[in-house]
Amino acid sequence: MAALDQKSPNVLLQSLCCRITGKSEAEVAHQFQYAVRVVGSNYAPTIERDEFLVSEKIKKELLKQRREGDVALFSELHRKLQTQGVLKHRWSVLYLLLSLCEDPRKPMCHTQVGSYGALFAQALPRDAHSTPFYCTRPGSLPLSYPERSGPGGSQISTSMGTSGISSLGVYSLNGRTPTPQPLLAGHPPQTAGQQLGSRLAWALPNTSALAPTSRAPLGPPPLSTRAPRPRHDGDLTAEVGEAALVRDILYVFQGIDGKFIKMSNTDNCYKIDSKVVLCKSLRDTSSRLAELGWLHNKIRKYTDSRSLDRAFGLVGQSFCASLHQELKEYYRLLAVLHSQLQVEDDLGVESSLTLRRLLVWTYDPKVRLKILAALVDFCQGRKGGELASAVHAYGKTGDPQMRALVQHILSLVSHPILNFLYRWIYDGELEDTYHEFFVASDPTVKTDRLWHDKYSLRKSMIPTFITMDQARKVLLIGKSINFLHQVCHDRTSPGKITPASKSTDSPKDAAELLSDLEGAFQGKIDAAYFETSKYLLNVLNQNYLLLEHLQAMRRYLLLGQGDFIRHLMDLLKPELARPATTLYQHNLTGILETAVRATNAQYDNAEILKRLDVRLLEVSPGDTGWDVFSLDYHVEGPIATVFTRECMSHYLRVFNFLWRAKRMEYILTDIWKGQMCNAKLLKSMPELSGVLHQCHILANEMVHFIHQMQYYITFEVLECCWDELWNKVEKAQDLDHIIAAHEGFLDSVISRCLLDTNSRSLLNQLRAIFDQIIEFQSAQDSLYRSALEELTLRLQYEERKKQRDSEGEWGVTAEQEAEENRRIQEFQETIPKMRSQLRILTHFYQGIVQQFLVLIMTSPDESLRFLSFRLDFNEHYRARDPRLRASLGTTRGRRPPNI
Repeated sequence: MAALDQKSPNVLLQSLCCRITGKSEAEVAHQFQYAVRVVGSNYAPTIERDEFLVSEKIKKELLKQRREGDVALFSELHRKLQTQGVLKHRWSVLYLLLSLCEDPRKPMCHTQVGSYGALFAQALPRDAHSTPFYCTRPGSLPLSYPERSGPGGSQISTSMGTSGISSLGVYSLNGRTPTPQPLLAGHPPQTAGQQLGSRLAWALPNTSALAPTSRAPLGPPPLSTRAPRPRHDGDLTAEVGEAALVRDILYVFQGIDGKFIKMSNTDNCYKIDSKVVLCKSLRDTSSRLAELGWLHNKIRKYTDSRSLDRAFGLVGQSFCASLHQELKEYYRLLAVLHSQLQVEDDLGVESSLTLRRLLVWTYDPKVRLKILAALVDFCQGRKGGELASAVHAYGKTGDPQMRALVQHILSLVSHPILNFLYRWIYDGELEDTYHEFFVASDPTVKTDRLWHDKYSLRKSMIPTFITMDQARKVLLIGKSINFLHQVCHDRTSPGKITPASKSTDSPKDAAELLSDLEGAFQGKIDAAYFETSKYLLNVLNQNYLLLEHLQAMRRYLLLGQGDFIRHLMDLLKPELARPATTLYQHNLTGILETAVRATNAQYDNAEILKRLDVRLLEVSPGDTGWDVFSLDYHVEGPIATVFTRECMSHYLRVFNFLWRAKRMEYILTDIWKGQMCNAKLLKSMPELSGVLHQCHILANEMVHFIHQMQYYITFEVLECCWDELWNKVEKAQDLDHIIAAHEGFLDSVISRCLLDTNSRSLLNQLRAIFDQIIEFQSAQDSLYRSALEELTLRLQYEERKKQRDSEGEWGVTAEQEAEENRRIQEFQETIPKMRSQLRILTHFYQGIVQQFLVLIMTSPDESLRFLSFRLDFNEHYRARDPRLRASLGTTRGRRPPNI
């Protein structure tokens, strides 16, 4: 024994070959070479290293032989063996004992052992020096009907019937089964899925006794030991045996036409040839089993067609890979079935594979293939996130087996999507060659429109397991990173903005993440969203003064800086009273700078003041400077993302409206000044008292109207909207919130200032009122001009009269007195004309106000309806127009009447 222990394994193997064959070392060279290749191969039978399972099988064999006493003795000996540490490989010993156990179907005697030499001598195939069977290309199982002849040199089939898979296994009932653990050293231990799959192999009859490593003959048995089998190769009229149908079914399982069962293109199913003589039960059972091949073909056709389509994308290729994995597990089962059939055929015993047993063993695989085939149909024409949504939707079922299968496929399919997602939210990179991700990029968009137009959501590609809120946050995160780099020119690396956590490195990680969408996945998205958005807002506020620019818009373009606007209007009055064609922008710009230096505006940030400018609008015939003047505010860079061209056009519209309203206030102030200054001067002209009183009444009406409108615009519109905007800006979590709040602020201001399309009739009435104020100013100026000229002439006449009286002469001559009386008479004759002009102006003004009140009382805006009551606080207009007598409750929601 000591001498044997010192010999190498090759020497021992060669000695074993010589001992079995009874030949010399030179004569067993071929057998030795074949034995070395078999021992050194990677072939791993489906054997589970379960000591308990082997011991139980030994007990069952003893019970079958009615040896109950030996069962008890074996149990006691096995218990003692477990308590002692003499043997390290107890499982191997038990398995050897089980393999040596006599099988009633295969009686082994000492004489049969003596024939092993002859069997081993015939075992070397003709292609012994070719590639081993386990290295063949993956494909269909090379199942073949064995055609052997006598020893006279005919071909001998020694194929193990593998499907080209690297190792045999079984189709697990509870999911994907990895490659079984080889018996050779150096391979990883079995997983739980393998152990469960191996138990299915143990359930097959006598698979342990028929395993390749436990059977002695590696080639066909002698012809004398074979059981004769009927041959029906060319005769379809003879009745077909069940063994031949089993072989055909194994072909059909792989999608290959058998001898009796073939694919019918018209019926799209496998059918047994009508000429075949077969009993109804076998025909029905074969048809039921053939469905498995049809399902296999459906799945294989989809994978073969899509695997070569590069436009199918990474998600589609992952889906095909998951289907390939399931088919691979299916092939493992076919390999086990064929291996058993081949081994039984080699031993010349009656086959234990029957159609009924195939129905049992293929029940679960058939269920899984049905699920996969239905999933393939459901996913036709889909790609990317849409494909992942289809897989996810198909997993919403109460069947735990189906749900587990779909979840496994979903983990593979969603893996590329999650990789896209993490690359986008942590690095801002979008490498979506086949447009599978739900974030889309438009390379034609320029940098100034990056935030608004470059990136968008493909809603059809958003997987159903990702909510719309999560998708919006994902879009904002990557968009913020690109905005910082390309627009703000911020060089901070994304890793410093948002530390990247562990991403989905494998489908297993993706499966774990998908199992906790509301926890870990949501946490990753929220963390990246808050950190990135907070950093972006800090850059905009600190480096680009976003909030200061927003306040500057309020102070200058929305006339919030009162002292500056009033002083600017005073300085511009002489210039703006001229025709619009005579204005020059550089002159107005100089006046603007003077107004800035003379008011509190000088204390603003220089970055803001240099953006303030003058703009002249398009000139129409008859326009004055008041009609074309406008302030402007230049924006560029990152802040132009908030203050877009559309927003600036809205600001200009609001400024022109507010500037016109402010001008009306300015005009009425001048009218009031004129009345106060001239009231005492014109007391000496009692004939003007009625006209002046009429002017005072109309002026007060206009002042009341403008003051109420100014109060409404300034406090109820601008201040309320601004307060709401500022609260939203302070609570904003990302740039989109600020943009949305700012746009909402402008929309609200425009609609409530009557500048939208729905308020066009109201705006026309308001502009008509403004025009009446300007006409009234002209009429009053003309009246005062005539009255003051008359007053000057009368004072001069009285002065000359006093002077002549002091000189001792007659005050005036009769001719002078007549001339004076004639002139006074002519002036007095103009007074009714002035009164009539004022009466017409008053009537026309009150009519327009009356129509304006009717419109705002029927407005859906409650603030405007309340404004109508303030404008007509003494019910003056209400008494004149019955349409204004309706209460607030009855006017709500009514359409404005035709005017």
